[in-house]
Amino acid sequence: MRITSEITLKGVEEKDSHEDLIDRVVEKCFEIENLDENKVYVAITLTTPEEIREINKEFRKIDKETDVLSFPIFEKKDIDMLRKNGEIVDEDMPQDVLGDIIISMKKVEEQAKEYGHSVERELAYMVVHGFYHLMGYDHMVEEDKKVMREKEEKVLESLDIVR
Repeated sequence: MRITSEITLKGVEEKDSHEDLIDRVVEKCFEIENLDENKVYVAITLTTPEEIREINKEFRKIDKETDVLSFPIFEKKDIDMLRKNGEIVDEDMPQDVLGDIIISMKKVEEQAKEYGHSVERELAYMVVHGFYHLMGYDHMVEEDKKVMREKEEKVLESLDIVR
């Protein structure tokens, strides 16, 4: 088995429990979505509000900080080729990144306090939320939002990470 997540810290203190949590959440996302971890992984950066604001400004032309950003590599229509189907199509295919998720740890801490749950729960939610953006889901339209939220909650509930 290859890696499912690659975690980078940029301006954030290292906390082993966070890395363990992120790994568990991403592995569960891969399991539920039947993705082949031998073919893709997720690059996750935990960073500061200032850094995420700069990234948001550069890539989305929005000059404000946010909690999580996702940058998918694959189009939604191409995701099926990454799913396990019982057959190995190309054993020599190198592992590639599904996409990048950037999370503001300060925002995670603020939102955990605001919503009355743990930092771990909020971080897990940000990882799942970012993952489903990588998978091509969005929440701009109410119908799409409902589908995305159901998928997010399924992952969190299966890990017993509840509010």
